Amino acid sequence: MFRPEGIYPALLTPFDEDHRINETELRRLSEFCVQKGLHGIFPVSSVGEGLHMSFEEKCRCMDIVMDQVDGRIPVTPGVVASTPDESARLARHAGSLGCPAVVGTPPYYFKPGVAMVERFFETIVEKGGVPLILYNIPLFTQPLDYDMVKRLSRYEYVVGMKDSSGSMVDFLHFMDKISIAGEDISMLTGREETLLACLVMGAKGSMTAMAGIFPEIMVGIYDAWKRGDMDEARTLQKSMLVLVRTMFAVPFPVGFKLGLELRGFNMGPPLMPLAHGDAYQLSVVRSRLQMLMRPLLANYGEKLFETNV
Repeated sequence: MFRPEGIYPALLTPFDEDHRINETELRRLSEFCVQKGLHGIFPVSSVGEGLHMSFEEKCRCMDIVMDQVDGRIPVTPGVVASTPDESARLARHAGSLGCPAVVGTPPYYFKPGVAMVERFFETIVEKGGVPLILYNIPLFTQPLDYDMVKRLSRYEYVVGMKDSSGSMVDFLHFMDKISIAGEDISMLTGREETLLACLVMGAKGSMTAMAGIFPEIMVGIYDAWKRGDMDEARTLQKSMLVLVRTMFAVPFPVGFKLGLELRGFNMGPPLMPLAHGDAYQLSVVRSRLQMLMRPLLANYGEKLFETNV
């Protein structure tokens, strides 16, 4: 059974002026991820604004990424929806394309209890027919419960978990509960700032936005850890902290889109339009990102894309 491992980008989605997927840029971005040595791709993600896409656009995003990647690395798309039936339909579409697993987010907006969230995931497993990676993202949805994860880990088709809580306390307790259940699903961090700490404690990798913006750093941390070079891993881990804080200084996920634009990708407008008053802050963050990214990119022989900036 497939188990996710390594550094996966939570893929941002480029849109055109009509808020439709920009296929040309999405193909370029997917190819960039492959060429930069990432170990898999997670499209239809939170940072990729999957929540705002129609069912058809989510499927189209999967189609484009799968076609471009062409089996070179695993594609594990998100199946974000507010009902388990729609999530299961998305999972079946992913399975029909050959995706080895999907990433399941708890239902959003309404805050169901633990039992309902558990049943939501069980329904995706039962009706989706594709291995499932659980996704804990308490910033936007009901947090997953330790014992719920313990029970769900016993399902053969539950193959991993992405934890975006940012809490090492939660991460370790999730791992411990899974171990108590006698299971060994792949634990992935969803916060780039905790990658090294989580790897040291037994994580199998990460699924983060930064992996798609600065794969050199994220893959560099993973590779340094694998070869036992902890000094290099710590240096790389620290090098991204100000960058991440800066990207979060404007409404999510706009700061991350700015980062990709500075690498030469036309990301288009956010699906949720910004307020008029955000323009100044956007300009400040863009300038700050330029200052931070320029020397980091130079370390890898890359240049900042500054046309139109």
